[in-house]
Amino acid sequence: MPTLVVTHWQTPAVVARIEREFTPRYNTLGRPYTQDELLAAADGADALFVSSADKLDARFFQLLPASVRVISTFSVGYEHVDRAAAAAAGIPVGYTPDVLNDATADIALLLLLGASRRAFEAQQLVRSGEWATRGTAHLLGWGITGKRLGIFGMGRIGRAVAQRARAFGMTIHYYNRTQLPPQMEEGAVYHASAESLLRVSDFLSLNAPNSPATRHFLNAETLAMLPHGAIVVNTARGGLVDDETLIAALKSGQVAAAGLDVFEGEPKINPGYADLPNTFLLPHIGSATVETRTAMGMLALDNIVAVLEGKPAPSLLPPPA
Repeated sequence: MPTLVVTHWQTPAVVARIEREFTPRYNTLGRPYTQDELLAAADGADALFVSSADKLDARFFQLLPASVRVISTFSVGYEHVDRAAAAAAGIPVGYTPDVLNDATADIALLLLLGASRRAFEAQQLVRSGEWATRGTAHLLGWGITGKRLGIFGMGRIGRAVAQRARAFGMTIHYYNRTQLPPQMEEGAVYHASAESLLRVSDFLSLNAPNSPATRHFLNAETLAMLPHGAIVVNTARGGLVDDETLIAALKSGQVAAAGLDVFEGEPKINPGYADLPNTFLLPHIGSATVETRTAMGMLALDNIVAVLEGKPAPSLLPPPA
């Protein structure tokens, strides 16, 4: 059986398949491999099953053992992979789009509701025992029914967020690189510029990929375009947000609250967020359901098996621009 390096914890169903179809080499260190450790583990292996914690840069592909024929990453994001270097080395790289749309959209709504209804403060009140003495008169949040939700990036996950938000009576506005056809818009209002979207977004959901064009999209200039007291949600990538300026906006009231599942530099985050009561923070659990993580693992393995067998893989990274 082909030898597979597995760098990341997997659900029991995915592990069972790995055991059936491969000779596995598991990362048992309790932390991500360093790049050199991963390269050492890859020596003599046929394939690598990695995650976004593994940085596959130009150096990695230059030093990758010749035995490795395919890599698949347990993620929909692929900014940790140097696609040009992979292409130059002739290594196909799979990823796991689509299967995490619903789970991530669910978390976006959790963040939206948690931020707008001051869920962190409410939890603290209950857990500290202060509810009995302080009451809840000070915990007035902001309703979402009838409000305008701006979606920055109306791809698969953005559309799933819109579908859920409509059920709460929200009006959907969006910015995308191209306007969607009417049947996919489902009544959402298209904005030809991000600036136009920001000006009408009572709530803003970030659902765009992290790229040089979107890095720090949310900054002092763009935050000032939001209606005063807007609420910001990010389930995309932390790099879309300039942390210092968002923290300043949360302190000033320009942004009333924020719900964040992703952070630049995670798992280390800007400590300024932790001190703010008007933040609802999660540790990047957008895809963290048994069903979704299993589907991601199976798709990653499908990519590996297809390449090793000389067949078309279901989801390989797009070629570099």
